[in-house]
This record gives sequence, structure tokens and C-alpha cells, in this order.
Amino acid sequence: MKNSTKKLSFLLAGLGLLLAACGSSETSTDSTADSSTGTSEEGKTFKVGITQIVEHPSLDAATEGFKAALEEAGLNVEFVEENAQNDQSMNMTIAQNLVNEGVDLIFANSTPSAQAVKGATSDIPLIFTSVTDAVGSELIESMEAPGGNVTGTIDLHPDTIANTVAFLKDELGAKKVGTVYNTGEQNSVAQIEQVKTLLGEAGIELEEAAVSTSAEVKQATESLIGKVDSLYIITDNTVVSALESVVDVANANELPLMVGELDSVERGGLGAYGFEYYDIGFEAGQMAVKILNGEATPSEIPAAYPANLKLLINKGTAEGLGLEIQESWNAEIYE
Repeated sequence: MKNSTKKLSFLLAGLGLLLAACGSSETSTDSTADSSTGTSEEGKTFKVGITQIVEHPSLDAATEGFKAALEEAGLNVEFVEENAQNDQSMNMTIAQNLVNEGVDLIFANSTPSAQAVKGATSDIPLIFTSVTDAVGSELIESMEAPGGNVTGTIDLHPDTIANTVAFLKDELGAKKVGTVYNTGEQNSVAQIEQVKTLLGEAGIELEEAAVSTSAEVKQATESLIGKVDSLYIITDNTVVSALESVVDVANANELPLMVGELDSVERGGLGAYGFEYYDIGFEAGQMAVKILNGEATPSEIPAAYPANLKLLINKGTAEGLGLEIQESWNAEIYE
């Protein structure tokens, strides 16, 4: 009887070990499946650095979109957010501080911000937005194959400047266009070169006024009065951060003011061919999600142009200029 009891106990113990082994194998398989889908480890918190060159509605909207994409993906994220207030020295310091902080990824909102971060690290993934010419500013090797630790979203649709020049010529009858920009911003220089070329082809002269700080914007704009019949402000961070100064001068002198972004129309510009900065920030955030989840590296994610280009016209500004909005413009109206 005792021997039978011993044999039964031995068999039961062996069966228990077998079941435990099966259970262990099933758990391991589930863990592997989670990893293969690229989902982040449950409970893990990512530290993401955000650096923005200056505060203005378009850049702020892009940062908001970036954060929303990460939150929508369900990631646990601790944001380390800094703003350089258009101070280049502070911009460089912020980049180095984020690297020293040991963040998992850095989101750089503007060309100067992205350039500073790239100069500070070649290891930490860098996602940019609000950059006009990522190749020319040497952030990436090409749009299709960025290379290195950098990728992101561009803030200039290929047709934006061409459409704006056509509008200035065909709808506003412009002969001499004035612009104000920061010659120290590489993205602005690249845009102005394109503006100058296209205006020249259209038989329109370009009068330029250079600034280095937002405090100089109003005086620079006033220097154009009497020399031009319209104004065109591109997506220059220094000037856009002080856009109200340009709007005041334009309105006081009854000059149509075309701008480079939709937010600037809402702030008083006559019109713009643009897109929502929130959207390019959101798309940059989706890129970040793939990288944080281990689904891709920055070099494997092509940089992207904005989509959904549209013309937005400020009704109040148009009325102030005595302009009648034409159906042929196919414009959305801001009231």
C-alpha cells in the first residue's frame, strides 16, 4: 500500500511539472508576440525632449500635434520641453542639455532647433518639423533616405511659393513686392531665393528688408513703404513671431499682405496657401512612435512634405483693402 502511494505521488508530481512547463512556454510565446508587433514594454516611460526656437502660433500648433500623436498611441511619455525664445546661444544650450539629460528621442521644432540638436548628438533619434529645406540645411541626406539619426516633416509644400506668386501677379496685380526676413535663418534664405526667382520670371520686382531680431521687424517693414505695392512674408520665425507689427504697417498703408502660413492669415494677413501646422507636428509624432516602439530607425523613415495645401483668405482684411473675394480663387474664408 505504501509503495502504491509513493508511485501515485511521483506520478502526480511529474504531471504537475509538465503542466507548469506548458504554462511557462505559453507565457513566453505571448511575450514574443507583443515584441514582434512593436508595442512598447508595458509600464515603460519614455523621456522625450522638445526644443522650439520661439513661441508663435504655428510652431506652438506643431508641438501640440506632436504631443497628441504620442498620447494617441498610448505611450507613457515624460516630456522635457524647452523654448529658446529666439536666442541662438540658448538654442545651443538647450540642445546640449537634452542630450545630457539622456532622453530617448528629441523633437526639434524649427530649422535652428534641429541644427543645434544634430550638432550635439549623432546617437539620439532626432525628429524635426517646421523645417523648410532639410537637405540644404544639412539635416538629412535626402527626403527619401534621410540617413543618420534624423528625419521629420517639412513646412513648405512644393507649390506654396509658386501659387502665392501667381496670386500676387494675377489677382493683386503686383509689380513690386516687399519682404522682411532674417538672413541668419537658413530656411528663410532658401525660400527668398525661390521667391526671387519666381517673381523675376513673373516680371515682378522684389524689395528686401533684413532683420536679426523681432524687435527690428516693424522698422524694417516701414522702410519698404513707398517702394512696393504689396508685401509677402514667408515662414520666417523671427518675423512671424512679430507679425502684428507687419500687419499694422500693411493696414496703415493699405498694402495687401500675403503670408506663408494659415495661422498668419488669422492674425491679419490677407491670404496664404498653406496647411495646418498641427498636422505636420502630428505626422512627426507618428514617426516618433515608430522609433520609440522599435519599429524603425530615423534613417528608415522618409522625410515628408505637408499635404492638403489650401488658400485661406481673411475676409475682414480683404474688405479693408476694398478687395472682392472671387469664387475662382477656390478659397476658404476666415471671418
